[in-house]
Amino acid sequence: MPPKVLVVDGMALLFRAFYATSYGGYIMKTKAGVPTNAVFGFVKYFWDAVQRFRPSHVVCCWDMGSKTFRSEQFEDYKANRIECPEELIPQFELVKEVTASFGVVNIGVPGFEADDCIGTLAKLYGEEAQVYILTGDHDMLQLVSDTVHVVIMKKGQGNYAVYTPQSLLEEKQLTPEQIIDLKGLMGDTADNYPGVKGIGEKTAQKLLIEYGSVEGILENLAQLPKGVRSKIEAQLDMLHLSRSLATICCEAPVACALESCFWEMDRQTVLNKFEELEFKGLDKLIG
Repeated sequence: MPPKVLVVDGMALLFRAFYATSYGGYIMKTKAGVPTNAVFGFVKYFWDAVQRFRPSHVVCCWDMGSKTFRSEQFEDYKANRIECPEELIPQFELVKEVTASFGVVNIGVPGFEADDCIGTLAKLYGEEAQVYILTGDHDMLQLVSDTVHVVIMKKGQGNYAVYTPQSLLEEKQLTPEQIIDLKGLMGDTADNYPGVKGIGEKTAQKLLIEYGSVEGILENLAQLPKGVRSKIEAQLDMLHLSRSLATICCEAPVACALESCFWEMDRQTVLNKFEELEFKGLDKLIG
């Protein structure tokens, strides 16, 4: 049996946990007033995935600040993001302490996004292991391969969609490579790059199913409906830039040997951390 690696998109889990546990306005805090709601929720999501996918190895990836090589390529990249909620800020370091207490390696590289670290490690580990990327981010579907599965967290804890090349093709009629071209055409409101204005997901998908790639579409511009053609012709530079911004870098300067992320939890270390953060009830979770 090849090793099974769970690569966790820490940012996706933490943000999801923060909003899931704070929508009512109540933020869980320690007696000293340190907010812990996102970390508490993170642990529940993380543990559920570990129980479900039973990895032999686990690693967790994080963003390291807002400036990356993409913001140098395009000044407005992610410029529409709302300010990080004040109660979440102290939890960024706290959650890494908690993952470390589980014996999980935390990875992050200044100038690169967590996505790039995930892509780089998934490509590396995929040569000798089965990789499961745990995330909520559909951009990651471009990383799907025969040895890399993307696990999208859906609404409700324990609800996952696991993507392989076959299931991606069945659901979206697209290959992993075409996911990049899809984003290049339709843009991404969350990351604030426009793609080709006026072309949405349905049109982009239809064009890619018919012509295979952005190059295939550009070679057949004359065949396209006049409206679609004129939009693409007017925004060619932005199409290429958007596609570049959508591409996860799989050559990030990350070094983490597979053996160093072997999953071996010391229950007492975790319980000590839970006690320090005044987490009630989570001790039952880890058995």
